[in-house]
Amino acid sequence: MKKIIKIVLIGQPNVGKSLLINALSGADMKVGNFSGVTVEKAQAKMSYKDYELEIIDLPGTYSLEGYSQEEKISKSFIESGEYDVLVNVLDSTNLERNLLLSAQLLEKNKKTILALNMSDEAKKEGIDINYAGMSELLGVDVIGVSAHKKENLPALLDAIISVFEAGKRANKRIFSDEIENEISLLKDFLEQKDDENIKALNLSLQEISILLLKGENELYQKLHNKAIWLELAPLLNEAKNRLYVQFETKSIKHIFASELNAFANGICAECVKYTKTAKTAHKADKILMNRFLGIPIFLFFMWVIFQLTFSLGQYPMDWIESGVSALQESVKTIINEEKNPEFVSLISDGIIGGVGAVLSFLPNIVILFFGISLLETTGYMARVAYLLDGIFHRFGLHGKSFIAIVTGFGCSVPAFMAARTLKNPKDRLLTLFVTPFAQCGAKLPVFVLFCSAFAPEDQAGNWLFYIYIFGALMGLVCAKILRLTAFRGVDEPFVMELPKYRMPNWSLVWFSIYNKAKMYIKKAGTFILAASVLIWWAQTYPYNEQIRADFDSKIELATSDEAKDELETTKQNYLLEHSYLGTLGRFISPIFAPLGFEWRESVSLLTGLAAKEVVVATMGVLYSAGTELDETSTALSAKLKEAMSEQTALAFILFAMFYNPCLAATMVFRREAGGWRYVAWLFIFTFVVAYICAFGGILVYKFFT
Repeated sequence: MKKIIKIVLIGQPNVGKSLLINALSGADMKVGNFSGVTVEKAQAKMSYKDYELEIIDLPGTYSLEGYSQEEKISKSFIESGEYDVLVNVLDSTNLERNLLLSAQLLEKNKKTILALNMSDEAKKEGIDINYAGMSELLGVDVIGVSAHKKENLPALLDAIISVFEAGKRANKRIFSDEIENEISLLKDFLEQKDDENIKALNLSLQEISILLLKGENELYQKLHNKAIWLELAPLLNEAKNRLYVQFETKSIKHIFASELNAFANGICAECVKYTKTAKTAHKADKILMNRFLGIPIFLFFMWVIFQLTFSLGQYPMDWIESGVSALQESVKTIINEEKNPEFVSLISDGIIGGVGAVLSFLPNIVILFFGISLLETTGYMARVAYLLDGIFHRFGLHGKSFIAIVTGFGCSVPAFMAARTLKNPKDRLLTLFVTPFAQCGAKLPVFVLFCSAFAPEDQAGNWLFYIYIFGALMGLVCAKILRLTAFRGVDEPFVMELPKYRMPNWSLVWFSIYNKAKMYIKKAGTFILAASVLIWWAQTYPYNEQIRADFDSKIELATSDEAKDELETTKQNYLLEHSYLGTLGRFISPIFAPLGFEWRESVSLLTGLAAKEVVVATMGVLYSAGTELDETSTALSAKLKEAMSEQTALAFILFAMFYNPCLAATMVFRREAGGWRYVAWLFIFTFVVAYICAFGGILVYKFFT
């Protein structure tokens, strides 16, 4: 049996933790939540020498002060989590800021290693780091690595094993003489008292003394009702008063903040040399972040992505559709449709028609996510957040809302979870309510389907771009309305770090695309498959054998092929309308009648509440079974064009853009927002917005035509 080493990775945002864990483990990662909370952790396993390494990647955090939920969870895990080695990942090109977190981690006195990532970039920028000297000053191993080029990773793994096997040693986290003196006095007092309540804390006397001086609430609460507190409290007051005088401030928070800065500055002054002037600003920012050109350039990039999503994706999409149609015909031939009509219909129309309709849009999904991942890994998306901050504030949104909204282009589930980084409850709720206006990847098949059917061939990409832009604009308008009504309050300032520009990391981009494509295919093969079978059953039964027999006898008596085809289509439509699904559709159709939707469209939207891909799967099943076109019109888009007017198609797109997110996202929304009442309000709010936009689209269409 191999020995197991549990490793926890922690670092500030944009230090390359995700890339490092992928480089170490070969991208064999699983993402889940910490027990009882919604903060995500990534876990990976790998074998190295005689050890099994289990790596936990904590969310990026700037400090352990415990302001945001990520910081609270990270702090709690570092202090009391079960792990053997703590690996602090730093950005070698920005050590002074990164060492602020390192100093806080060293105070926890765990088995720690500092992994200075991006060492290759530091060399290019003329930054010479004395790793051995830094290790000597800090009392922990310091390893320079490059996750991008996979440099020195074996040395990091060897250091992890060495630290794991060695006994616990004290690091050299030191403070100024004034604070060290007060820590020493408190340690001496606690050592002399030899109190059982102090021992029960399972912390070193050094750690306890530092926490007491910092005014750690949790520690104060544990000791406040103990007998030792009567003697300890006066000592603490005297110690703090001396620090107030020496530092000329009565804020312990400011005192220890200045200590952190001094420690980081001191380490950098001793161990970091600049052999040439480092670039402080990238020339590209003068153009990409220009107050007049920045946003138009961003819109141009997005337009290019949507054009490629449609134009490049059309070819493999057509191939998949042709393959699905051929497979359907093969099933009918192999199984013998005349002898087993129900079974053939289940396989051909239900499973292949429903799942195939969803899978045909996989190329479009991959291309869209490739473009967005490319912008993210280069550091450009962070600059877009900075550019849009001013606009967001005018509409009542916090700058950090951009993170959730951009995430929403992929999936609403992580987008809702990303909103927890907002500290103000009203900012967080407002972000949660407008995040669905970022059109998630699950809606992309719906948009591509309708653009394929109704847009001119050379304009389909533009239509897709307009859909996403209009969704974003509606999100801003609704945010302003909600800010002026339900979520009134003062906006908080937005502070963020702009990462350096980097060449796209193709392994990270590939990993992101692979995961999303894998999840999409898995969803198609499980949830969508089950939904397709259920929809097929609901549109097939009751079977109505007598009605089928009556129509079949009429078809036999028909004298021409045209008459037979017309009777067959009439039969299929009649059976569909009187099926369980048709009955449900006719029941809810009065709600959507003003929008021009028939029962098929109404039912498709209803099933879309489970998952937006099911909208396409439902249409794939219904239109495969309910319409008979000539042999050349096999694609679902062609069938839609035959069955639906442009006006109705426009209304359907607009409604699908804004109505309630899928079931999984709704459950996450409930958890993040704090109750079912918010779910009810979200459903009402999105339904009203969707209905108004769809009806408005009809009026605009009529006006211009």
